[in-house]
Amino acid sequence: MTAQITLYAGKTCPYAHRAEIALAETGLPFKRVEIDPRNKPEWYPNVNPRGQVPAITYGGPDHPPEKPSPEAEKLAESLVLVDFFNDLAPTILSSPPIPSAAPKPATSSRPLAAATPRRDKLLDGIESLQALLPATSKYAIGDEYTIADIAATPFFARLEVALRDDLGAFAQGEGLKPRDSFKKTWHEEFVKASYAVRFPRNQ
Repeated sequence: MTAQITLYAGKTCPYAHRAEIALAETGLPFKRVEIDPRNKPEWYPNVNPRGQVPAITYGGPDHPPEKPSPEAEKLAESLVLVDFFNDLAPTILSSPPIPSAAPKPATSSRPLAAATPRRDKLLDGIESLQALLPATSKYAIGDEYTIADIAATPFFARLEVALRDDLGAFAQGEGLKPRDSFKKTWHEEFVKASYAVRFPRNQ
C-alpha cells in the first residue's frame, strides 16, 4: 500500500499542473488541497517554507492539510515531484538527454496581448522549438508519452488560453490535449477567468 500523498496545488499554476498530470498518469491515490498562489494561507509555509506550489507531504498518519504530520516527508519542485511519483509507480517513460544547446521551451504563460515585441519573440521561439520536434510523432520526442510531455503540456495549454485571439492552437499542444491525464487536470474556464482579471486586454 502506498503511503499517503497530499498534494498542494493551484489550478492556475502550470508547475502544479505538471504534478497533477503525473499523479493521474501513475494512478497513485492522493488528497488534493487547492492553494491560490496569489493569496496563500498563513499556514502554508508549514508545508513549503518557500511558499510555492506544487508541494506534497508523503507518508505519516493522515493529518489536516494545514497541520502536516511531523512524520511526513515534505517535497516540492514540479519536476522533482514528477520523477518521485514515477519512482513510486513507474508508468511514465523517462526522457532521453536533451543537448544543452537545444532551445528550452517557454516557461511563462503570462498573456502578452499588450506586449507585441515580447509576443513576437515568444512566437518565434515556439516555431523554433516545434521545428526541433519530429513532424510525424504523436508526442514530443516520439510515439511514447514521456516526462518531456508532462513538463511542456501545462505551458502549451496556458499559452493557448493567453494568446488564442491572436494565434490559435499550437500543433504540439493539440496533440497532447486528448490524453486523459490532461483532461482530468485542466481547468480551462478557471484559468480563463483568472487571466481575465489579472491581465485585462487593452481595448
